[in-house]
Amino acid sequence: MSVPSFQLGSRKLVAALLTAGVLGGVGASALQHVQWSAHAQGAPAVVAQAAPAAAPMVSLPNFSTITQQAGPAVVNISVRGTRKVSDDEDDGDDADAAPSANRGQQIDPNDPMLQFFRQFGFGVPQQGMPRGFGRQVPQEVPMAGEGSGFIISPDGTILTNAHVVKGAKTVTVKLTDRREFKAKVLGSDPKTDIAVIKIDAKDLPVAKIGDSKAIQQGEWVLAIGSPFGFENSVTAGVVSAKGRALPDDSSVPFIQTDVAINPGNSGGPLINARGEVVGINSQIYSKSGGYQGLSFAIPIDLAVNIKDQIVSHGKVDHARLGVVIQEVNQAFADSFKLPKPEGALVASVEKGGPADKAGLQPGDVITGYNGQSIVSSNDLPAAIATARPGTKAELQVWRGGKATTLQATLGGNVSKGEQVAGNEKVGKGKLGLALRELTPQEKQASGSQQGLIVEQAAGPAALAGVQPGDVVLSVNGAAVKGIEDLRKQVAQSDKSVALLIERNGQKIFVPVQLG
Repeated sequence: MSVPSFQLGSRKLVAALLTAGVLGGVGASALQHVQWSAHAQGAPAVVAQAAPAAAPMVSLPNFSTITQQAGPAVVNISVRGTRKVSDDEDDGDDADAAPSANRGQQIDPNDPMLQFFRQFGFGVPQQGMPRGFGRQVPQEVPMAGEGSGFIISPDGTILTNAHVVKGAKTVTVKLTDRREFKAKVLGSDPKTDIAVIKIDAKDLPVAKIGDSKAIQQGEWVLAIGSPFGFENSVTAGVVSAKGRALPDDSSVPFIQTDVAINPGNSGGPLINARGEVVGINSQIYSKSGGYQGLSFAIPIDLAVNIKDQIVSHGKVDHARLGVVIQEVNQAFADSFKLPKPEGALVASVEKGGPADKAGLQPGDVITGYNGQSIVSSNDLPAAIATARPGTKAELQVWRGGKATTLQATLGGNVSKGEQVAGNEKVGKGKLGLALRELTPQEKQASGSQQGLIVEQAAGPAALAGVQPGDVVLSVNGAAVKGIEDLRKQVAQSDKSVALLIERNGQKIFVPVQLG
């Protein structure tokens, strides 16, 4: 099957963020290739000192007892179905396998025409063939996969991952006592990767639900599931971190662990030392497709919230604020006179949306949400993910060098929710922009009565990503109505300025370092 990919930078190590479902034929889980960098640093020299007093012994949890208590509620899930593939997809089990001899060599992924073919739904041609002659009509091929889940009610309601049951025609659940049942998918939410399925049974063992907010870094946890189809396998480790944001999963504050998670563990429980489920194992970081010490689980608090909506309404309505946000780096912190580079920088506000009604403006930095500190920009969508539409939200906002508080009412689903904008590169030196005011025709076309259009970009502005044709709307959050406004704001800045740029209808802040 074809492997979707994205890049986080050049000349970096290739890795895979793998949804943990075993594939048979063409599997139910997805494989994504990402590029992450690794940097090694030498350890500082250590001066020999007198040995400190021995630390008190820490006893390990009794994993056997935990497994006996929680294990009977864990189930194996197998799915069967079909999916559509074309010539540009690999029909084999291994998404990383070399192309079959009869398929030929694929065209260069850097070929500018490749995006054209994919954008308009054409089959990707092979090298040596005229473009457009690839098989354009997708074919239905058999799909099979396995995963895990756990029972949350005695009448057979089961939690698992959405990717485990995606595209399934039949779902079979196997209990630890070897009984098998056909399952019905009550609903799934791809955004959070949560699904709820139901079997017709009574008096089933039930998993004990814990509190994912209470877990701590370094705490012992274990996983029970079916890695590579080996049912009722147990692995243990510790919580490595909380609130991890992964590419394309900014709404889920993942629990990172070093528990050995492999394909087939998807949907299985992450259990604390008290035998309580605190997460649902969902993804792994890997360069090989197998376990390499980085595993990620969906917090059970979020999963239960999604489950309740699916059981009650058959669908999930995600709350939204209606903003595009950026990470606050040191350059932005200097530009907006923030004490620390923390918070979510508002790049744009959806007109008429909840944020707009609350009074949020581009250039505001959201530093808190209902009393919860927003340190990274990903903390905001993660916090909103557990809320329902209509929820009242108190936002702590940094504006114009001062802290203020705004009240917002979260909205419901739209085609686009909270988005995280990327940051541009930063250069040093003077601003280096040739600007002019917008003509009346340009103001009418853009719908904006202010801003300066960039005619030429050089020096640090060009290095930061500013291009001719961009419209500069504000500097450090202050609206730009003319050339003098821009000069005044730049003159008042010490280290850097934050330019709000509009390009092709999209707005983003660009930090520009000053010399």
